[in-house]
Amino acid sequence: MLIKRPKGWELPEASATSENVYHERRRILKAMAGAGLIGSTSLLGLPRRLSAEDAAPGDALYPAARNDRYQVTRPLTDERLVTTYNNFYEFGSHKEIHKAAQKLKTSPWRVTIDGMVEKPLEFDIEELLARVPLEERLYRLRCVEAWSMVIPWTGFPMKELVKLAAPLSSAQYVVMQTFEDKAVAPGQKQFWYPWPYTEGLTIAEATNDLAFLATGLYGRPMPKQNGAPLRLVTPWKYGFKSAKSLVRFTFTDKRPVTFWEALAASEYGFWANVNPEVPHPRWSQATERDVGSGERIPTQIYNGYGEFVADLYQDMPGEKLFT
Repeated sequence: MLIKRPKGWELPEASATSENVYHERRRILKAMAGAGLIGSTSLLGLPRRLSAEDAAPGDALYPAARNDRYQVTRPLTDERLVTTYNNFYEFGSHKEIHKAAQKLKTSPWRVTIDGMVEKPLEFDIEELLARVPLEERLYRLRCVEAWSMVIPWTGFPMKELVKLAAPLSSAQYVVMQTFEDKAVAPGQKQFWYPWPYTEGLTIAEATNDLAFLATGLYGRPMPKQNGAPLRLVTPWKYGFKSAKSLVRFTFTDKRPVTFWEALAASEYGFWANVNPEVPHPRWSQATERDVGSGERIPTQIYNGYGEFVADLYQDMPGEKLFT
């Protein structure tokens, strides 16, 4: 009898060991929060909660309820990999920037909304978090470097921020900028990069159901190395579009020149939608390495989220949607 043994990424999410462990930890964290013991998470072998002097913004809001509309069919990537293997060019061009990123001060943190809006706004991050509904979503992350993860993000739909901004009808894009502070971010001393890190979406993309502003992961506030306290998550695009540590949202009628586009427009375009059929000029995008299992798996167009976003890109001749 032929027995088919599924690959690791074909496991249903509920069968993944990391998912069970994750649910158990969420249950324990909720119980500890209710008992006032949340500062003792280090006893579970988890990263220690921040002290009162350096508390993460919105710390008491986690964990948030899961939105089950967004499903994955691969196991969650181990939290320690997600928080130690990532890009954050403000702190260096290598993957192991998690220690250097701890210099980032996330409180106080001001967020500015300006440009073509009814009234410019400025929030402290705590005030912003009090005005939007937090939820958890499981999303796949696909890096342009052809590796991928599955991450449980906490945050809120970006359309909620657009609603707060009340953009004018003439606004067509929202431009996002990250913090700029050379004293804590050594990468920003490298003058050949066009700091601050700038990204952009069309208003239609920003108000799509998938577009997400993340404030945490794995049921806790966002670690600094992953883009605390506020980062963009656009799972149908390559990961470099998901700008970290955001401080400004500017609404405009002009398409911005984004960070990587300014550096190498032939390799990193404005749209950056995932497509296995369109190679990077220096490597194939047909497959990706799952960071958790180490195995190579087929890449899907729009990273598997075509049902949510494909309609955004109909009738756009001449646009390099997948660069």
